[in-house]
Amino acid sequence: MSDASSPESPAAHSDVLKGVVFNVMRYCVHDGPGIRTTVFLKGCPLRCSWCHNPEGQQSDIQFSFREDRCIRCGNCFDACPNDAVEKQGDRYIPLRDNCEACGTCIATCYTEARQQVGRELTVDELVAEILRDRAFYEQSGGGVTVSGGEPLLHPDFLREILRRCKASQIHTAVETAGFCTEKTMLSVIPFVDLFLYDLKIMDTEAHRRFTGVDNDGILRNLELVCRSGVNTIVRIPIIPGINDHAANIQSMIAYLHEHTNISVVHLLPYHSMGHDKALHLGMENEVPDIPSLQEEKLIPILNQFQEGGFAVAIGG
Repeated sequence: MSDASSPESPAAHSDVLKGVVFNVMRYCVHDGPGIRTTVFLKGCPLRCSWCHNPEGQQSDIQFSFREDRCIRCGNCFDACPNDAVEKQGDRYIPLRDNCEACGTCIATCYTEARQQVGRELTVDELVAEILRDRAFYEQSGGGVTVSGGEPLLHPDFLREILRRCKASQIHTAVETAGFCTEKTMLSVIPFVDLFLYDLKIMDTEAHRRFTGVDNDGILRNLELVCRSGVNTIVRIPIIPGINDHAANIQSMIAYLHEHTNISVVHLLPYHSMGHDKALHLGMENEVPDIPSLQEEKLIPILNQFQEGGFAVAIGG
């Protein structure tokens, strides 16, 4: 995992810093106060079995294929310089081991069945995109939210984005699972106005089983963030059969009371959109075969947190 240098390091001010972004969503109202631009960086050290943004797991640019959009024209087969498209009857199937993500097939695809997932941007390019909506931030009390993936996987790039936004008096928020070194977290904190901090499972072994990592450092970093005084909201994705049981909920409530100053909790209902995204990317699909969770199913959990003294919302 890459680590951060100090906030004033030369790398933090480099004009050549680049990051891979898989989405820039404008006019968001669920990722912090006001109207916001949410930037999604690629790359995440976790492998949550319910991940709804599998395109954010790998740090590099990927190729997505939606066969339901394919009109079988064969342009991709004719154009590909790497023999990365195979003709099977009237179908044109990607051979991902051969693909170099050159984009040639994408340029020939009329129906956008083939798409590039991710684009490399410099700090200047991304900040310019963020500043386009400055008037909306000023009118609504909004700003920029950096999400992922895991934005703290790229601390130098993240920190410079946040520093530039703060210098332009734009409110900054970071959505994170907190899996990074203490040094990385400390280097980013001075440039963050709001943390949206994911808390998933309290039991360490269960956390490792369902996310691929343990939660010791995640909990330590949450406590570090709380001690820093930065405004923090805990976000809890509610996944049926994984973390919605009473023991986990009560353990979360007890932990937040004993170790943090958190007063606001957001409950995020599971939805299954990650399933099809993973298929289109040719990724191993571990998304649970369960329907999206209706908000009313979260009312008992909401009541538990409210009884514990927290201000609770369903959704971001």
